[in-house]
Amino acid sequence: MVSADQATDGYAAVFFMDGSQVSRQMRASEFGAFLDGYVGLSDLAETDVRAVLVELNGELLVQSLVFFRIWFDEEGRADTHWNVPIEELARNGAKGPDMGGGAIRLVCRSQCPDPRFKEDLWDPDMTPGNNHFQTIRKAVEANSLKFRKKEPAREEEIPVLNAQAEAPGTDDSSAADRSRLAQLIREQRLRIKTLQSVHRDSLSDLQREHRLEMQTLRGEIADLEQKYERQRLSNEQLKKRLAERNEQYLTMQEQIADSGTDKQREESNADAELVLLKDQLERRQRELELRDDKIVALEQENHELRNREPVENSIMDHLKRQSVFLVAYHPGVGHLTLPFEDIETYFENPTAYAADRCGMNEPAYREWLEHYENPVCAHETDGGKRCGEPILRVSQPSEFRPGVDDRCEQHQNPG
Repeated sequence: MVSADQATDGYAAVFFMDGSQVSRQMRASEFGAFLDGYVGLSDLAETDVRAVLVELNGELLVQSLVFFRIWFDEEGRADTHWNVPIEELARNGAKGPDMGGGAIRLVCRSQCPDPRFKEDLWDPDMTPGNNHFQTIRKAVEANSLKFRKKEPAREEEIPVLNAQAEAPGTDDSSAADRSRLAQLIREQRLRIKTLQSVHRDSLSDLQREHRLEMQTLRGEIADLEQKYERQRLSNEQLKKRLAERNEQYLTMQEQIADSGTDKQREESNADAELVLLKDQLERRQRELELRDDKIVALEQENHELRNREPVENSIMDHLKRQSVFLVAYHPGVGHLTLPFEDIETYFENPTAYAADRCGMNEPAYREWLEHYENPVCAHETDGGKRCGEPILRVSQPSEFRPGVDDRCEQHQNPG
């Protein structure tokens, strides 16, 4: 905890870091107010802040640095459970780089005097261009917190006779060189430790991102599996419903076949068709897009087949070049003159062609044709045997009434 502005007969401040830059500065007493919860920083809400305790001597030279972390809640207030003795750590810090006033006392994650608080600290960056020590030194020199610099006391110059005054200062020079070398070695060791720490942090971040990505992918796979299972169950239910509806339809058809009146037949047919149409509606809608594509493709193919030229020297080629017409006979229509363009259509389904000429659909024409070729009563008994009683033949398909004209007087539906 921070309790006062002054530290070791000097000053203390807290710098908030944003990357390699100082984003906010405050005196130690002001930071203490944040820790006590008197004020909050809304711009730091829900933020893990990297901060530095900077202790200065009276000449505003850095004496110690503590690189610590602190969390601010959703209201921008400092974590109430945070209790890192940064001042005590600063007093016990190991030697760090020289920032103008000799080797400083440094406390960071890689160089922590008390392992209990290691996770609450962070390592400074010492790479060129992002060096936190240089950034802090520039901020201290700028003195935006307006610390008053104390002038050092001047000692009275008293001449002293020294027999070795004129002797070469080889020992002092060697001691200075050893000190500089030791300082350089400490700085390099610190740089190695911080780089290793940064590497570990980067690796930890990558592993955490990897775990999060794997969790996300597992969640997506689980969602897809659930969607697949729901779709499978839905398809099974639809198949089951369709089978039940088909059974109902077949049952209704049997009931219709056993009914004895046209009215009952028509009502049952309407009910059965209604049930079937309702059941097939959803399936037809799903098939609609595919069917439209197929229709377009078939129309294109039909157009190409209709307009293709017959094989040279074939019968169709001779028919076309000689303008020969074919004549076909069908009951109810009589003789049909087939132009070349209709020959292929006719031979694909002669009965359908004749029905179209009669203005009927193919099933209705076939029903009349069966009556025309064998004019007997088509009523079926309970045993499935037809009545077979001869009846009058209806020679025109358009005049034929199913259920009436193909029944004897005994089995005709009451009209």
